[in-house]
Amino acid sequence: MKINKNSDTKEYKLNDQCVAIEYPLVDKDINGAVIHLHGRYPDKGKTVNTKCKEMAYILKGKGKIVVNNKEVKLNAGDLILIYPMEEYYWEGNLDMFVPCTPAWTEKQHKIVSE
Repeated sequence: MKINKNSDTKEYKLNDQCVAIEYPLVDKDINGAVIHLHGRYPDKGKTVNTKCKEMAYILKGKGKIVVNNKEVKLNAGDLILIYPMEEYYWEGNLDMFVPCTPAWTEKQHKIVSE
């Protein structure tokens, strides 16, 4: 068993509108973060994860995700699964829990131009 306390978290400011609070499990197969979004991420273009599946459960708020140019409206209680190499961006006021498998790393995360 592995447990992360709030005091174990690491905060990443992804841009002025998006903060990720990572729960570092030190497990190569899975990790998770709470994401606070108040605007758009990324600012311009899209983001892509080259290796992991990212699941997002909307804890509160509403907004949208645009994946491969398909827009999906999101509300509290919704769940979305993003596959590796799908290009996307988020927009809205959302708090999300996002587990990733295999575990997310900065090397996998890329910003792509539109």
